[in-house]
Amino acid sequence: MRLTILHVPGCPHVTTLQERLGRLVGAGDVVTVRVVDSEDLAAEVGMSGSPTLLVDGVDPFAGPGRSASLSCRLYRDETGRLVGIPSPAQLRAALDLPAGPQRPPAVGDQDPA
Repeated sequence: MRLTILHVPGCPHVTTLQERLGRLVGAGDVVTVRVVDSEDLAAEVGMSGSPTLLVDGVDPFAGPGRSASLSCRLYRDETGRLVGIPSPAQLRAALDLPAGPQRPPAVGDQDPA
């Protein structure tokens, strides 16, 4: 599985997304982080807000009609609340992983469920 995090410079949610993914994916899975600093590049690489996660080149959280953007991206968690990154459960579903155990969360990265 190829995972790519696309983000604008200084995005405050990139580190937490990297940490969550690190606890979910296997040692053989590579997570690439790429800075996107222009609307043209955002359109080229498929970034629809920062951060955007691509799984094998596809944004599993993209809704219909979503366009390229350098804006901050918001996700809805399981309770409908707007958050800066998908929850661990949403990431497991997007990555088609079982809902089993994961590595312990880092400080400040608790699963709200």
